[in-house]
Amino acid sequence: MLFSSIPFLYYFLPVVLILYFIAPKKLKNSVLLLTSLVFYGWGEPKYVVLMIASILIGYVSGLLIEAFSQKKLSKLFLWLSVGINIGFLAYFKYADFFIENFNAATGLSIPLLRIALPIGISFYTFQILSYTVDVYRKDVPAQKNLINLAAYVTMFPQLIAGPIVRYSHIAKELENRNINVENFAKGMRRFILGLGKKILIANTLGELCDIFKQSDDKSVLFYWLYAVAFMLHVYFDFSGYSDMAIGLGKIFGFNFWENFNYPFISKSATEFWRRWHMSLGTWFRDYVYIPMGGNRVSKPKWFFNIFVVWFLTGFWHGADWTFIVWGLYFAIFLISEKLLYLKYLEKSKVLSRVYLLVVVGISFVIFNATDMKEAVSYIGGMFGVGGVPLVSTEFFYYLKSFGVTLCIGLIGCTPIVKKTVEKIKEKSIGGKIIAVIEPIFLIALLIVMTAYLVDGSFNPFLYFRF
Repeated sequence: MLFSSIPFLYYFLPVVLILYFIAPKKLKNSVLLLTSLVFYGWGEPKYVVLMIASILIGYVSGLLIEAFSQKKLSKLFLWLSVGINIGFLAYFKYADFFIENFNAATGLSIPLLRIALPIGISFYTFQILSYTVDVYRKDVPAQKNLINLAAYVTMFPQLIAGPIVRYSHIAKELENRNINVENFAKGMRRFILGLGKKILIANTLGELCDIFKQSDDKSVLFYWLYAVAFMLHVYFDFSGYSDMAIGLGKIFGFNFWENFNYPFISKSATEFWRRWHMSLGTWFRDYVYIPMGGNRVSKPKWFFNIFVVWFLTGFWHGADWTFIVWGLYFAIFLISEKLLYLKYLEKSKVLSRVYLLVVVGISFVIFNATDMKEAVSYIGGMFGVGGVPLVSTEFFYYLKSFGVTLCIGLIGCTPIVKKTVEKIKEKSIGGKIIAVIEPIFLIALLIVMTAYLVDGSFNPFLYFRF
């Protein structure tokens, strides 16, 4: 079930809110758990069993790790939990990838398993892993209440698209949280704005990307238009979902961490990854990079650590070489910046941002390619390789057709709007005007988006692939 759908907005969510707010405090986690299982099982009920099995393994492992914390058995239970949950992820997400590559390397023809990917498995697996590791490290006590742990893992606001919420961040809120009108209002505001980013900007730019891929009239400028459109599409698609998740979390009394911080204003790839999908970046930093030694090792080992982390970052996104190459592509730039030119980029105001947008634009062309052959072809087209013309008729036509949305996207991916509103609020009269206009604007925005959904407009969600 998509957040950006009529069934979710006007059937599922209202029922959940009514049940949640009338439930006694002691039963709120139970309501959240049951409704989240319904949400998850809406399209794939059989995979609810897999999720419950993962939760039970994490729950029992946490108790055993804590019970034997002074003995070597603690590490054994940790590795069993990690191994089983990674095994689930590897089987359902990567089995066919491994078989395909084994067949290619050996010439054999082992049949593919054709397993459907359980929605959200990458996210909830990482949440269970972080929980058991944190219990092993004694950063948090093991959760004795199975319902509380299950509610944390299955919580539908962040289940299918993140942010990756760590147990340690919301452990106290699982026991006692603030549920009030103020948080409800803030949460609804964040949710509606995120929904707007998704439906009005991301979906529209997604249409342009699909049009480009089907076009027979490509040109250098059309390739670059596609690269910019897809960059913005991914950003508004994923950050819009993160906004909706954070908003829903606020409604239910949880404070999820931010996942995006205007990444396109960065001056380097290093800064970009401090601002983009921050919950994933910090997860790999804390549970892979630092345990491997981080940068407190010899230079060759440091390079190795970076490449391992970025190999895994790419592979986490999908079972395809394009994702692996995408991750390693960033590893090369991150190492190059640290060794050669990061200090020069940080001093530059214009060149550094042009550099970042070119690097990221090319990266997402790789990310969205069906295979590496297409990726190489598209990157070549961006630079006129193979006699690709500079301009084409379709470039001008679609630039004009999608120009307004592109401009809104380019402005919206910067803090300009946020800072402008904050400055207006600082003035007494401005704050009063915003207080009156904002609810009217949000209601109007919701009506417009509902019309889009009723009309059956283009409405995919990219991260369902992961």
